[in-house]
Amino acid sequence: MGECLIMSVKELKRKSILEGVVGGRLSLQDAGSRLGVSYRQAKRIKRRFVNEGDVGLVNRSRGRASSHKYPLVFKDQVLALYRSEYMGYGPTFVSEYLEENRGIKINAETLRLWLLEANLWVRQRKRKRYRQRRERRECFGELLQIDGSDHPWFGEDKPRSCLLNMVDDATGRTMSQLDSGETCKVLLSTFRMWVERYGVPKAVYVDLKNIYVSPKGFNAFERVCYLLNVKIIKAYSPQAKGRVERNHGVYQDRFVKELKLKNITTIEEANAFLIASYLDKINKKFAKEPKSKVDAHCPVKAYGDLDQIFCWEYERRINNDFTIAFNNEFYQLAKEQAVKLRPKQKITVHIGLDSVVSLWQAESKLSYKKIAPPVKIVLPKKEFDSFQCSKNSRTNRHRSPWSQFNPLWLKGKRVYANS
Repeated sequence: MGECLIMSVKELKRKSILEGVVGGRLSLQDAGSRLGVSYRQAKRIKRRFVNEGDVGLVNRSRGRASSHKYPLVFKDQVLALYRSEYMGYGPTFVSEYLEENRGIKINAETLRLWLLEANLWVRQRKRKRYRQRRERRECFGELLQIDGSDHPWFGEDKPRSCLLNMVDDATGRTMSQLDSGETCKVLLSTFRMWVERYGVPKAVYVDLKNIYVSPKGFNAFERVCYLLNVKIIKAYSPQAKGRVERNHGVYQDRFVKELKLKNITTIEEANAFLIASYLDKINKKFAKEPKSKVDAHCPVKAYGDLDQIFCWEYERRINNDFTIAFNNEFYQLAKEQAVKLRPKQKITVHIGLDSVVSLWQAESKLSYKKIAPPVKIVLPKKEFDSFQCSKNSRTNRHRSPWSQFNPLWLKGKRVYANS
């Protein structure tokens, strides 16, 4: 094998530019501007490339020891001094101390690399990021923190489930529900419970999970907040929404014990217990009085039908027979409607929290009835008989294009057009 030549990206770029100069496709002045050097330096680089080839472009200092390198005896002296007097001290402090008291000047970074190489010093862990405590909001309903807590709520031997928890920042008042996971359904259901009981909050504080904020546009929760004029604030760390995170610990301690004492082992029973008594009990014990007596919640009556707000929204196109298909179900639109409909027109499908389907055109609700899906006609599949296909091919070979335009083909003779 031949010699291997190691070149950097910069040197490879120089090679391609200089090949253009040697080949006459590029002037030396243009090459100098592309290389970022003066005209005279470009002439030197070209001369080395012509005389030595690719080797002339390689940095001649590569592989050589630095002229500023400390002698090996000096390195051993510093390490011995560190072992005897400064063991456990940081390299920055030691380098400063050696220069001030012993007249030994050494760069702190060089000393750090020597100590790591000799296993005399271990990298110190970085300090935790400084976080200043954020004071509570002044008004009840000014900010609502939302998060899910995945935990074995019914015991370590039972499947884990998720408690969707909402905590008011000003008072610590909480609203929660259990589900099999941190799903959009339990999020919308719990948020609706809060809205119906207390009103519409000004803002919500959530993390970056897809059920809260979607990178591809509006999801169901973002749509609900938009219709209710609720501001969504994103939290980029668990510490940012510390109220709800600490409240998880209260639930994981007290709520688990309550469920065990009452022999509750299902999500449905646990949610019924939460709504009936436990939420009022825990709020009475841990909720605080807000700084301001002003309630920042907006009245819910101003927003209309909550069933059409707390739902999933989809678009469908009307077929020519005035039907639409949704989730493998078919719906026939009534002939008489409050608005005029036409085929290929888009309408909106709402799926409520109770799974009830409603069809809408703008602000008008459409009448419909559910119909059976159309019957698909499945034709019997023809069986393939290779022997019969071969027989048919031999029988009908005189009908092929070869026999029609070259009759001698059947007799095994080849006749070409130019012959």
